[in-house]
Amino acid sequence: MSRIIKTGIASYGMSGKLFHAPFIQAHPHLELSAIVERNKEESRIKYPDSKLYRSFEELIADDELELIVVNTPVQTHFEYAKAALNAGKHIVVEKPFTVNAAEAKELYELAKAKNLLLVVYQNRAMMATIEL
Repeated sequence: MSRIIKTGIASYGMSGKLFHAPFIQAHPHLELSAIVERNKEESRIKYPDSKLYRSFEELIADDELELIVVNTPVQTHFEYAKAALNAGKHIVVEKPFTVNAAEAKELYELAKAKNLLLVVYQNRAMMATIEL
């Protein structure tokens, strides 16, 4: 029997709509269980079986969720990632991961201490050639 990981998305903005929700929905071992939309209800059209939360705090308080995608503005990444880790959740954080190296190190150490997965997500990479 395959294990299904109940997953929540912290925001249903562009990256939530275009990258995270469709990828999670298509993955055979992930279940899109919850989505945060502070004011709208756009996610109800494509993902009516997921729970709708109005805040990140409600999302991480859901005991059924194991994995949280932190896809909010970069200034919130550290705070939200730390809160999710302290709530016992594995996390995927969009790039840029944090605004400084000290925050990144603190999150890494917290995830390690709690034996939780912490992954930085980048949906695409741009390559540049530098001529010398």
